[in-house]
Amino acid sequence: MTRSRRAVPRARRLHLIGAAALAMAAVAATACSAQTAGAGSGTVRTDVARTNVQTSIAWGACPPLAQGATRNPGQKCGTVTVPLDYQHPDGKTITIEVSELATAKPGKMRGYLLLNPGGPALEGLNMPSTMAPTLPASVLDEYDLIGFDPRGVGVSTPMSCGLSQSFAGTFPYPAADGSITQNVAQAKAAAEDCAKIGGELQYFTTANTARDMDRIRMALGVPKISYWGQSYGTYLGAVYTTLFPQHTDRMVLEGNVDPNDVWQQQIQLWNQGMNDRFPDAARVAAADNAQLGLGSTVAQVTSTFLTLASRLDNKPVAVPGANLSLNGALLREVTYELLLHDSTLTTLAQFWKASADLSAGKAPTAADAAALEQAFADLNSPGSANVPADNQVSMTLALICGDVSWSRNVASYATATAAARAKYPLSDGMPDNIWPCAFWSKAPIEPPVKVTSHGPRDILLLQNRRDNATPWAGALGMAQALGSRAGFVGVDNGGHYVYGTGSACADQATVAFLTKGTLPAKPLYCPGPQS
Repeated sequence: MTRSRRAVPRARRLHLIGAAALAMAAVAATACSAQTAGAGSGTVRTDVARTNVQTSIAWGACPPLAQGATRNPGQKCGTVTVPLDYQHPDGKTITIEVSELATAKPGKMRGYLLLNPGGPALEGLNMPSTMAPTLPASVLDEYDLIGFDPRGVGVSTPMSCGLSQSFAGTFPYPAADGSITQNVAQAKAAAEDCAKIGGELQYFTTANTARDMDRIRMALGVPKISYWGQSYGTYLGAVYTTLFPQHTDRMVLEGNVDPNDVWQQQIQLWNQGMNDRFPDAARVAAADNAQLGLGSTVAQVTSTFLTLASRLDNKPVAVPGANLSLNGALLREVTYELLLHDSTLTTLAQFWKASADLSAGKAPTAADAAALEQAFADLNSPGSANVPADNQVSMTLALICGDVSWSRNVASYATATAAARAKYPLSDGMPDNIWPCAFWSKAPIEPPVKVTSHGPRDILLLQNRRDNATPWAGALGMAQALGSRAGFVGVDNGGHYVYGTGSACADQATVAFLTKGTLPAKPLYCPGPQS
């Protein structure tokens, strides 16, 4: 699960993790087709009768921003009306809020670049404004940037389960003694809360979001659309190009999910992802041992962290000025979040030192206070105007529980969590623990989309070697699923984002693909950023 684009994270939110199938003939206005999703899994409808299709967007002012947020004054917004249930396209409809940042050189424009920041369920309406400063003129001249809040997210018919903040704010770490009893109760309560809002939530799935994307394409009036998806957005893109390969232009997938191993198995990859990424931060801390006192080697810093997490599990401490209690779970969660960006590794090391001092009863230094403030500032940051506080968490659950069925065997989660705690102490068993999906009231409305290598070669995969949110193994799964459809760029770096984080090799490959359509003939492995 992920939060925001590339800058230091702005809101403490779940961050998961952040496609090709049978090629279809061009779809006429009333065409209909289907795809088999694998033995025993039923069928996935790739399209339905296209009635009441919106063929234009009335661009105007955008909805109010969250406090402190900014956007490019040239960004415009509008809405696209789509079916709630694509199996009943003439039934109830919902609205998708869409944005556009047009090229300054329309004579050079080659198409639209649709953007999604992942999450799952991150708001993407403002993404054209945040992406544009990172892109060269060669890309901005050729594309209108298109953002959108996916169905149920942000201002696109926002959904809320009415979840308590105690559930919405944390990952399911077990108790200090390894018990998952409280996790089971919280997961069951959250599933019951989501069940209370009625049956409509079952239609807020990745496959339906992909169908919404094609409605956006039709409203823009183009036969094909390009796409850039990050984290969960890689899975969304893979599903889109599976369902609509003939409407896919150029697709960039950054920080990849294994599309045929969602979602329980994908989350379990966080165990190895944390093992791969943590040493990057430990090295930063070890290099400043004279000031931090956490250890002079990666092994020593790791031992210090594990000891501190255990101590906070058993005896949480108050954080001065923050009105919250720092326990082992929150220490681990902040660590997970600050590992997403290389730019926050120094802050993370200082945060560990500040946490250790608080646990030892010491008053924080000025540097400690600054690190604590940065680590916890987003906890109370305001969300978008008129959007429920639990919107992203509610929609994350709708997606990961509605896309595919999870095990309902509570005892199996206890066993798996205990085994993972022993094998991967940095993650403390959390990735194997129980989620509300184990108690979800509705079965998925359709099987997950099976991603294959059928389709044109029009996809670029970008992946860091040490990504704790969407680990390397997931990217290999995406590459295997897409086969010859995709070019692969791997970077010897940590963190969740590839483009614009210091690898000229990866940046050049991305720009060449978007502007010229060129893909690496074989996997391209780039060195990490040079300090």
